[in-house]
Amino acid sequence: MKKSIFLRLNSKNIVTFLEDLFERRGNEEYLGEPVTMAQHMLQGAKLAEQKGESDITIVATLLHDIGHFTSEFGMFNMSDTSDKFHENSGAEILKRFFPKLVTDCVQFHVAAKRYLCATDPSYMNRLSKASIHSLHLQGGPMNRKEIIEFEKKPYLNEILKVRLFDDAGKDPEMKTPPFSYYAPRVQHIVDQHVTALEN
Repeated sequence: MKKSIFLRLNSKNIVTFLEDLFERRGNEEYLGEPVTMAQHMLQGAKLAEQKGESDITIVATLLHDIGHFTSEFGMFNMSDTSDKFHENSGAEILKRFFPKLVTDCVQFHVAAKRYLCATDPSYMNRLSKASIHSLHLQGGPMNRKEIIEFEKKPYLNEILKVRLFDDAGKDPEMKTPPFSYYAPRVQHIVDQHVTALEN
């Protein structure tokens, strides 16, 4: 995606920009899974809402994979032999408008998979074939040193929550509201963050 587009983004149009991405590209295949990209992210947000999570966690879940749309390296597919680092691309575009909790959940949801694979013996058995394929491209389960460093992250619990909602959002039968349902919450978080930066 052209960097000139990113430069034109501001707190008043970022939510419209994100909604447009969902509408234009949301029907693309999600990494070999039985749902589309938009279905996957909207399902995660719905599950977070059903669990009574805060608006900020719901929004972080909704946006966790936005980097698949904004990465200069394009979309992941099952024939890939190297990682596309969508988590970094997503965090990069959001960091001007969202608090660190949101951008950390986006940036580290891949690392959270690696962490859970290393610390929870049952976790890898719950991963889809596509998630296991991408895990190998992303470095595999963490080693002990990586685990210790990862556990120092201030929003560790929220990052892990988003990861688990990510894993659960792959149901071809689940119905979800559209992005527009969440848009007011997304805008509220943006407005709060921008106001806090200005004060």
